[in-house]
Amino acid sequence: MKEVKAFVHRNRVADVLRALKSAGYCCISIVDVKGMLEALDPKEREFSLELGAEMITEVKLELVCEDEELDQAVALIRENARTGQATAGWICVNDLSAVYPIDG
Repeated sequence: MKEVKAFVHRNRVADVLRALKSAGYCCISIVDVKGMLEALDPKEREFSLELGAEMITEVKLELVCEDEELDQAVALIRENARTGQATAGWICVNDLSAVYPIDG
């Protein structure tokens, strides 16, 4: 199994999520994070006193999928997270040695 982490702009995450859900993916988590992607609008930028740098609020999308589903998941994220910038985010993939459901 694979764990996919994608860091995308907030205004693109709804389209990414919709595409993944339409293709049958589940086990998706979404978390707001501070990051250093290029802002789409100057209003997105905020200065972090803690970090001493300009940041924007990005979204980290996490998805668990079967190995054979990985290429499609990555393609859907890449297609739907585009912003027109040279770099609109990042996708990271990790191998999972085991995944266990938590039974009710």
